[in-house]
Amino acid sequence: MSKTMYWQAKTFQQLSTNELYDALKLRVDIFVVEQECYYPELDDADRHPQTLHLLAYDDDTLACYLRILAKGVSYDDYVSIGRVATAESHRGRGLGKEMMVQALELCNQHFAGQDIKISAQQYLEKFYQDLGFATVSEMYLEDGIPHIGMLKPCQPV
Repeated sequence: MSKTMYWQAKTFQQLSTNELYDALKLRVDIFVVEQECYYPELDDADRHPQTLHLLAYDDDTLACYLRILAKGVSYDDYVSIGRVATAESHRGRGLGKEMMVQALELCNQHFAGQDIKISAQQYLEKFYQDLGFATVSEMYLEDGIPHIGMLKPCQPV
């Protein structure tokens, strides 16, 4: 990892063409190709006016990505974090946790007082529990992959 790792949060309208391409490519590489999960990756949630895209670049390589969805976009009553992805070349370095911590801070800044719900891959349950999420559902299959619903209460303001 270089010393030039930098993080940025942007709306869809603020993303450059290259940033959008990088994000979509990383998501397809991981979720569609690596995990063999065939589903419509492009959805209107990406360009919702309140959606935030969190990107981490290592020099000119996208290392991590996730998106934060406002209440009513994915869940009627909750903010949501999804499409959490770390490039294979950058795994095992703690970037996933760092990215989620930044995402939770962004949620507090942009969606203060709102609970956060995620659909987590079941094998990551402990990872998300360590970040304050509680399991709120039994295992279910989402696109053929075991998932669980998890909830994090809003942070006191």
